[in-house]
Amino acid sequence: MAKFSYQAKNSAGQMVQGEIEAGNQQEAIIRLRAQQLLPVRLSAGGRSSSAGKGGNISFFSPRVKGRDLQIFTRQFATLINAGIPVVDSLKILSEGLRPGLLKEASAQVKTSIEGGRRLADSMAQVPNVFDKLYCNMIQAGEEAGILDGILQRLASYMEKSEKLKGQVKGALVYPIVIIIVAIIVIAGILVFIIPKFMEFFASSGQKPPMLTQMVVNLSHSLTNHWYLYLGIAVGGPIALSQYIKTPEGRDTFDRVIFKAPVFGEVVQKSAIARLTRTLGTLLSSGVGLIEAIDISAKTSGNVVVEQALLRCKESVTAGRTFAAPLAKEKAFPEMVVQMISIGEQSGTLDVMLGKIADFYEDEVETAVKAMTSLLEPLLMVVLGGIIAILVIAMYLPIFNMAGAIQ
Repeated sequence: MAKFSYQAKNSAGQMVQGEIEAGNQQEAIIRLRAQQLLPVRLSAGGRSSSAGKGGNISFFSPRVKGRDLQIFTRQFATLINAGIPVVDSLKILSEGLRPGLLKEASAQVKTSIEGGRRLADSMAQVPNVFDKLYCNMIQAGEEAGILDGILQRLASYMEKSEKLKGQVKGALVYPIVIIIVAIIVIAGILVFIIPKFMEFFASSGQKPPMLTQMVVNLSHSLTNHWYLYLGIAVGGPIALSQYIKTPEGRDTFDRVIFKAPVFGEVVQKSAIARLTRTLGTLLSSGVGLIEAIDISAKTSGNVVVEQALLRCKESVTAGRTFAAPLAKEKAFPEMVVQMISIGEQSGTLDVMLGKIADFYEDEVETAVKAMTSLLEPLLMVVLGGIIAILVIAMYLPIFNMAGAIQ
């Protein structure tokens, strides 16, 4: 048994601290909750961490598809609801899964439970499959004796979350495809068509106009140094994606995209929808507000929203309401703050958060359609303009020769 130093809030909302013995951090949290204490911080062996914190996950570690985990959760809930024990349910699910990470994780969790661990603790040992949100909700379901209901909520949450992500990704597919096609078309013109005109220009003996010369130089460069351009076209996105995976890169990218003219509105609304859906699901499942804020912040998907929520968490920990510090954050619209305030006053915060999530999920769908409608003609105009410049550059010498002949 190890000793854990803790800071927690009692039933009166006062901060208390002390020490508790437990086999691990999860067990310490459970023991504190049994004493009507809401853990805020735990430390063991001189290391301090937020209560319930999961292990670190490498950016390159394999992940399970959200759709697969959602189906697994729904099937798990059905088996538990039918009265089948957890171990037997996991055995049935594991046997029916395709070979892969989820199948291995199911078998590992089953073995861990047979060794005497609880379901939530066993799942926490596989953080690249069952994240912090998943494990905390499972723990709340175990403690309240409503594991099947919690699993159903988790499956519904993941279904709505995947739908939201699909809408945002779908909005990005069209402009990316158009840009790739435009690059291929322009490169084809510069490599295959421009050299034919260059032969004609050379035979005329006239000096080409400046615009024509610029296009010819670009064609020469692309033809002679094609490997450099190909390296930039392929290596550039890869380097950018690796940079975004770093803490500094993710911070910079999220702040830029959050304020972007076209994409910013969609990013903000999708982040708020995901945040409120996560927070409402956790609260309705019996997870404490402070712990729910901490989990929701880390799963919001945007650094701006995450940092704003963590600042609010510090205020809530000090005993103030959730809506008061939220009103000072520019990332959250006034309507969100007002509905959260009403939810706190009426004791229906989880219900209000669910309504906010429903509203903003509809708003994301509308914003995605509006953004797509705006980008389609804009990209066509840009692509048409570039090709028009190339055509004009090629025909300018012909017009000049025609004028000289006259």
